[in-house]
Amino acid sequence: MNNMKATSPPLHAWTPRALYIHIPFCTNKCFYCDFNSYVAAGQPIDAYLDALDNEMKLTVAKLPPETIDTVFVGGGTPTVLDPKQMTRFLASVRRHFPIASNAEFTMEANPGTTDPEKLATMREGGVNRISFGAQTFDEELLKTIGRIHEARDVVQSIANAKAAGFENLSIDLMFGLPNQKLAQLKDSVNKAIELDLPHYSLYGLKVEENTLFYRLYQRDELPLPEEEEELAMYEYLMERLSGEGYRQYEISNFARPGFESRHNITYWRNEPYYGLGAGAHGYAHGLRHVNIKGVQPYIDAANSALPRLETNPVDAADAMGDFMMVGLRMLGGVREEDFGSQFGGATMEETFGPALSKLQKQGLLERTERGGYRLTPQGVLLGNEVFGAFV
Repeated sequence: MNNMKATSPPLHAWTPRALYIHIPFCTNKCFYCDFNSYVAAGQPIDAYLDALDNEMKLTVAKLPPETIDTVFVGGGTPTVLDPKQMTRFLASVRRHFPIASNAEFTMEANPGTTDPEKLATMREGGVNRISFGAQTFDEELLKTIGRIHEARDVVQSIANAKAAGFENLSIDLMFGLPNQKLAQLKDSVNKAIELDLPHYSLYGLKVEENTLFYRLYQRDELPLPEEEEELAMYEYLMERLSGEGYRQYEISNFARPGFESRHNITYWRNEPYYGLGAGAHGYAHGLRHVNIKGVQPYIDAANSALPRLETNPVDAADAMGDFMMVGLRMLGGVREEDFGSQFGGATMEETFGPALSKLQKQGLLERTERGGYRLTPQGVLLGNEVFGAFV
C-alpha cells in the first residue's frame, strides 16, 4: 500500500442497500464463460429455490436489512426458471427483503428465454430492468462463442419486453472475439443501436481459466484479433455510442441520462451488498464472503446454515485499494469526500500520494473539479495500468 499510515482508520459499517442473487442454471455453457453456472436439464431447480429461500431467511436474521434500493438477479440465466418457479422466487425475495418502491430490480436474460407469459410474471414480481446477453449480431460469431440464440432472437426478445411494459432495457455486446473483424463489430453495433435501448454494456473478451476457450488458447488454437485491432474496436464503440447521445459512465458501460445501472454503481463505489445463491459473493461490515459453488453442495449447506465457502475480513488498506481500483472504472472518477466517509476521514493524498502523482505525470489520471481523480482519455485505454497501481 502506498504511503499507508501506521494506524488505518476503521471501515464504515454500513448495512447493505443492494442485493445480488445468483441463479446458476443455463440452457447451455458458452465457450468463454467461467461464471458459476450449470446446464439446467436434470438439475434440482425447485430444491435450489427452497435452499435459496432458507438462505434469505438466515441472512436477514443475521444482518437485518434496511430498505433495499437495488436488486440484481444474475447467473447463469435466471430466465430459465419457468413462470411458476419465477413467481415463487420473486415472492420469496419480496417476503424477506424490504424492497423500496423506486428500487432498480434487474434480471439477466438470454434472448429466446423470455416469452410474454414469463415477462408478465417478472413484471408482477417486481422486476423493472432486464439485461439481455446478446454478445454479437453476427450469426457465425454466435456459433463460434457457443451461443445457441440467433440475432433475430435478440430483436424479438426486446420487442416482447417492450410490449410487456419494460422500458429500462440493456444488452451486452462483446468485442475481441475469435476471428472478429472491425467491420463485423460495426455491423453489430449498428444493429444494437437500431433497437433504441437506454443502456449498453460492451465487454472485451477475456480468456478465463476453466473454459473451452482457455483450453484452445493453451493449444494456440484460438485465433484472437491483434491488440491493435481490439483497441480500434473499443475506440469505435466509444465514438459511435457517444455520437448517438449515450454517456460512457464506466469503462464498459454507456447509458442515456438516468439509465445508468444503479446496482453496478454500488460495486464501483465499493459499497456493501448482500450476496446470495451458489457461488455468490457478498460484502458487509468489513467482511467479504463467497458461497459454496456446486448446486447440490449449496442446497445441502443452505438448508441448515449460511452456505459459506469462505469469509475473509477486509482490512482498511485493502479496502482503500479496492475503492480506488473499482471507483476509477467510472469516468466521473473518485471523490475525496466519499473516500473520507468510508475511511474515517483519511484522504487519498496521504494514502496514495506517490501513485497519484506518478499517474498524473504519465497522463493517465487528472484532478476533478469536485475534489478527486478520474481517468484521462489515455487512462481509459490503459485502465489496467492505472488500477494496478493501487493493488
